[in-house]
Amino acid sequence: MLGNGVVGILSESTNKWERRAPVTPAHCARLLRGSAKTGVSRIILQPSTKRIHHDAQYEDVGCEISEDLSECGFILGIKQPKLDMILPDKTYAFFSHTHKAQRENMPLLDKILAEKATLFDYELITGDHGKRLLAFGKFAGRAGMIDFLCGLGQRFLSLGYSTPFLSLGQSYMYSSLAAAKAAVISVGEEIATAGLPPRICPLVFVFTGSGNVSQGTQEIFNLLPHTFVHSSSLPDLFETVGDPQVGKSSQRAFQVYGCAVTSQDMVVHNDPSKSFDKVDYYAHPENYKPIFHEKIAPFASVIVNCMYWEKRFPRLLTSTQLQDLIKKGCPLVGISDITCDVGGSLEFVQRTTSIDSPFIRYDPDENSYHHDMEGSGIICSAVDILPTEFAREASQHFGDILSKFIGNLASSTSLDGLPSPLKRACIVHAGALTPLYDYIPRMRNSDIEVSSQTLQPLQTAKMKHTKMMSLSGHLFDQFLINEALDIIEAAGGSFRLVKCHVGQNTSALSYSELEIGADDKAVLDKIIDSLTSLATPRDEHVNSENDMISLTLGKFKDNGTEEENGVRSEAAVLILGAGRVCRPAAEFLTAVGRDSTKKSYITEDMKEETSPVHVIVASLFLKDAEEITEGLPNATAVQLDISNEEKLHHYITQVDVVISLLPPSYHSIIASACIQSRKHLVTASYVDDSMSKLDESAKSSDVTILCEMGLDPGIDHMMAMKMIDEAHARGGKIKSFTSYCGGLPSPDAANNTLAYKFSWSPVGAIRAGRNPAVYKYDGEIVHVDGEKLYDSASKIRIPYFPAFALECLPNRNSLVYGDLYGIGNEASTIFRGTLRYEGFGGIMGTLARIGFFNTEATPMLKDETRPTYRSFLLSLLNHSTEYSDGLVVGEKWIADQILSHGLCQEKETAIKTAKTIVFLGFHEKAEIPKACQCAFDVSCLQMEERLAYSGTEKDMALLHHEVEVEFPNGQPSEHRGATLLEFGRTEGTRSYTAMALTVGIPAAIGALLLLGKTVKEKGVVRPINPEIYEPALQILEAYGFKLVEKTD
Repeated sequence: MLGNGVVGILSESTNKWERRAPVTPAHCARLLRGSAKTGVSRIILQPSTKRIHHDAQYEDVGCEISEDLSECGFILGIKQPKLDMILPDKTYAFFSHTHKAQRENMPLLDKILAEKATLFDYELITGDHGKRLLAFGKFAGRAGMIDFLCGLGQRFLSLGYSTPFLSLGQSYMYSSLAAAKAAVISVGEEIATAGLPPRICPLVFVFTGSGNVSQGTQEIFNLLPHTFVHSSSLPDLFETVGDPQVGKSSQRAFQVYGCAVTSQDMVVHNDPSKSFDKVDYYAHPENYKPIFHEKIAPFASVIVNCMYWEKRFPRLLTSTQLQDLIKKGCPLVGISDITCDVGGSLEFVQRTTSIDSPFIRYDPDENSYHHDMEGSGIICSAVDILPTEFAREASQHFGDILSKFIGNLASSTSLDGLPSPLKRACIVHAGALTPLYDYIPRMRNSDIEVSSQTLQPLQTAKMKHTKMMSLSGHLFDQFLINEALDIIEAAGGSFRLVKCHVGQNTSALSYSELEIGADDKAVLDKIIDSLTSLATPRDEHVNSENDMISLTLGKFKDNGTEEENGVRSEAAVLILGAGRVCRPAAEFLTAVGRDSTKKSYITEDMKEETSPVHVIVASLFLKDAEEITEGLPNATAVQLDISNEEKLHHYITQVDVVISLLPPSYHSIIASACIQSRKHLVTASYVDDSMSKLDESAKSSDVTILCEMGLDPGIDHMMAMKMIDEAHARGGKIKSFTSYCGGLPSPDAANNTLAYKFSWSPVGAIRAGRNPAVYKYDGEIVHVDGEKLYDSASKIRIPYFPAFALECLPNRNSLVYGDLYGIGNEASTIFRGTLRYEGFGGIMGTLARIGFFNTEATPMLKDETRPTYRSFLLSLLNHSTEYSDGLVVGEKWIADQILSHGLCQEKETAIKTAKTIVFLGFHEKAEIPKACQCAFDVSCLQMEERLAYSGTEKDMALLHHEVEVEFPNGQPSEHRGATLLEFGRTEGTRSYTAMALTVGIPAAIGALLLLGKTVKEKGVVRPINPEIYEPALQILEAYGFKLVEKTD
């Protein structure tokens, strides 16, 4: 049985701290709600009182709770279950740790084979380029780093120093990853303001490795005030800041230092004339000697170990080397061994620690271990179950990916119907090993345990002719060992496994030594030739001392990026348009994947790792593009007229994703070019008819056109759909949906009677104020004529920001969002409004009735003799200009005219309107420029000049949703709110408006998700699906946007 539509979820039994779940209640709700599409008809969970999501939460979304999973065709968990939990003829998915023939897990494999079950291993679910899709590495790094900072504060206190780290708790003590990060940020703020004690400065953190684990640790480290330095600059750092031999500085430091090191910083070739070569090092580590203890460790306060290690490689630090360092006064305070590799690259880490007791103190002089912080030596942490400290986020991250495969596994009746990532991950099917893994019994039969240990050679095989051969490469995760053994046996030869070191992650290579034998010399030569053909030609090597042939099999990969002929691949994004929105987007993207400079938001959960991004900014005027790219690493400015079809196609074909920040009228042209070149496109504009028509052609070309990826539209969609989907997942119905959004001056910049300013041309904003609107209120459809839109403004107060005196104007057609959000048939109220400060609608409505926004040509503006603003105003108020020279056109006179002509009913509004007219300069005697041909032109000109932001003033973006949810079975209703408040920023010499940030950053995030292949949907899409809005909102928060949710 592969799947019968019934999914079972195991209770985790391996460790008391294991609180993770393979899928969350929200994932289950989507699977059950879409059963026709997912094939999941039921979900049964074994009860658990320690799972991060309680049983009742799963029951609320339609799951069943039972110890008995016998009805389930597909059963999943996180860790290996107990043997008695394996049922006959079932399909299982978990981390089995069996595909490398690990001896300790062979009983589990035997049990699965005996029960004629099917086994899928999460570790083997990989993308097209061999990269694992399901992993917890970053969470291990995040949790481990926070835990160590907590212990660091305690250790410093025992040494006599009070530091901000002392206020930090362990990761599991925080309600969420965001809360833990906030605590680290608070520590960082204290360091930045109060500093660190001089005698522990400079405080240097050395990070080993460059994979997910290391990225997770550095993500937390980056929340502190810090500077990354190259390994070669460590001595200079101590010359500047302090003396590493005495571990003290002359003054307090207000930051910490980081240094990320990889293999090339740890070893050098034995032959001084040869430089470091990673491929050669992995294949022949015996040719290299360690230098970490000489070049790096003497300057490290903390070593954060995140790298995989095998015994055939030099150690990072031996016990003897550590003793020598401590004797020489090395400032080393502690070791955070995230890899938890006992007796591994750090020889003195001889035992694991636990979440309950995460630290031991190692005294090098006595070679002794202690469970306290007092005394000499260094503290060490080596916890092997770190990701579960962030069980909620880790489960969410894992389930986001796994849930996409569950439908296939739950409903497929054969392997043939499964996508290739799942086929490759199936170790056992119906009680038999699948062809990809039939090497496992051959490895077991060789009488050698496949492990990371160095093994003693066996006796020579009883064959006339033998040859020793070493194989290195991705032998197991790319199944090259299978192919090698097939070659040997197909030719009639035999083999004995002499040594085997297994890479424990996808970036690490495995190494095996085989003794190959044959009775016929020609057969042996044929085997060797065939094996050699698997290797890259330059990687064949003969060791003259033992006549061993060494081969590196397959294509070598470095941190997920293919490397051929020394050229490293790089993602590329083309941004069209060089306006205000462009710079934030370009900065965001060029920060991706740059270890020493990347910001913490870059390392938030991404479904696929993204290599460094090269950004090309194209503008009609090269100077504008160059201003955007100035100072940005890996950014290029080009001149481009998009009407030049050949040149447009040229630049599109050079990149992976295009972002169009041009006006909407250009988008269909750009989208058509992207579809033709099979490149993805992101825009922040609404989907119009011209874009909708491209949906089918985009799908047929496997292209995603991601539109409405800004603020409004964009973030408004994402925040709304998150609340709506969560309510639906719990069986609720949306009774009312209201949404308000506006770009406004910050309160201190709202210093005119209109309380409004423009960061760009006011033309669009004023025209939008004349659009008709329609919405639903209490089941009734309400139409608002465009001429009366300003008069329909109503007062509103945002619950979280009651000090803001606001009003809202109906925003176009709200009804379409009922269909778009899937609530049209259940919500009695659907309203979207534009936010302004209170009084705006009354003033603008009065200005409109006076005639300031008329677009018909005005006769007096056609005269060769140019009218003044004063005479123009008088004509609008129907006052003769013939005898007006002595007339005092001031606020009182204007207000009286407004009231006497019936243009406004309220005296207060008339006075405010008069003040606005004077503020805009319409009472002045200056001539109106010839370019103005109508009242609308004159008004836009004055507003653009008089209502502009000064150099120090900032704008703000405010978005607020309110949702009323009804639940069945007498459950209480809920009122949910979600709010975004973002102000303009100044960083260095550059200023960024809130509108530019809230439009540019979402657009850049959209490009990042497309680069990482997170977005699977093709065609013209909006950010209303979880695969887009969930990671996008997480990145927005990590970037620093203030997103607040509240439920009453």
